[in-house]
Amino acid sequence: MIQNRKPATALPMRYLLVVLLFLLSSVAYLDRTNISIAGIQISHEYAIDNTHLGWIFSAFLIGYAVFQVPAGLLAHRFGSRRLLTFAVVWWGIFTVLTTLVPPSIGNAVAVLILVRFALGAGEATMYPAASQFVERWFPVPERGKANGIIFGGVGVGSGFTPPIVTAIILHFGWRASFWFSAVCGIIAGIVWYLSARDTPEEHPRVGEKELALIRAGRGPEHTESAKRSVPWRRIFSSKEILALTLSYLAFGYVAWVFFGWFYIYLAQARGLNLKTSAVYSILPFIGMTIGAMGGGVASDWLALRFSLRTGRCILPCFAMATTSVLLIAGSRAEQASTAGIVLALGAGVLYIAQSCFWAITADFAGEYAGLASGIMNMGAQVGGAVATSLTPFLAARLGWHTAFFTAAGLAVVGALSWLLVDPTRSLALPANVLEPTLQQN
Repeated sequence: MIQNRKPATALPMRYLLVVLLFLLSSVAYLDRTNISIAGIQISHEYAIDNTHLGWIFSAFLIGYAVFQVPAGLLAHRFGSRRLLTFAVVWWGIFTVLTTLVPPSIGNAVAVLILVRFALGAGEATMYPAASQFVERWFPVPERGKANGIIFGGVGVGSGFTPPIVTAIILHFGWRASFWFSAVCGIIAGIVWYLSARDTPEEHPRVGEKELALIRAGRGPEHTESAKRSVPWRRIFSSKEILALTLSYLAFGYVAWVFFGWFYIYLAQARGLNLKTSAVYSILPFIGMTIGAMGGGVASDWLALRFSLRTGRCILPCFAMATTSVLLIAGSRAEQASTAGIVLALGAGVLYIAQSCFWAITADFAGEYAGLASGIMNMGAQVGGAVATSLTPFLAARLGWHTAFFTAAGLAVVGALSWLLVDPTRSLALPANVLEPTLQQN
């Protein structure tokens, strides 16, 4: 622990660092969604159809899913500072390697699948490490806002991807856009390493008042040593983790319909040209940014004003149910502009639930937040991997209406799963220990 502290910053250090996580989150989604914008060019250059392109999309998500639990363990063992720095360099390497696969080789698709799998494995560290950071740096009443800021980066990164990548593709080709993504990531990673620490006790810019506030609000199960053995049996028998994983699987499926196929849907099913598709494809990600940040604030406010269950469980249940309605309505709209706006609204409402997933795992998992959230996030990536391959299959054989109806049905499953979650439970302590912590702050 650092004893001699420098003067505190004007903005609390925990919020300055969470803004850096917002930037890393933005870069992470720039790296993973640039391929969906470049997908049309890649499919032409490598002579592959949408089904095979879906396999390449899914490879990233399979790698991402497989390495969620290892990422959670690494976050628990090494902390978020070093882990995220290493991960960002990894992202940059494999983003660049995607551009170096020659179309002339006979197994180009297989090589692209391997490269995207490795990129997914590296990006698996992002949110378990962020969850570990939030658990160590934020009191319970602020975790919704903190996660809302972090996941606001999802919308910003994904939203800026279409216009930026489209502009780079039009002027320099799709490969240049991947190099741009890699450079952005490495710069953000360097800034993160120089600025961050694993705990507030280690950071010289955390003032005594801020440190006291963090310590008082982290919850009674918090430990700074993080040396206790992992309670695997309690984790995998927890109905909260099982229900959250199922709900997040549904969430991931719906989200990746937008990340992987919305741009192509607008171009192929709605007949929009490259530039117009890029403009409309921004809308869901603007909605995601507003939904994530607004949902985080709403979650904390409802939890403090009414109950932890209202803020952490009822809110995301309502959001995912509403998303289902909007997906059906948007996919059936006759005009392309109406469809784009209504579906984008569905994406924004979906992301109201986003911060709740991560806030609640930090709340009840304590020092194992990175691991618990990694297990939960594995469900989302399985859902996303299925979505990226199943969506073009359904669209080609049964139409895009069926593809969106399937996503709507899963959104209902995700909503109902929240009713099984008790937000007052803890992996370390008996039930009903978190509500008093919230009310005291």
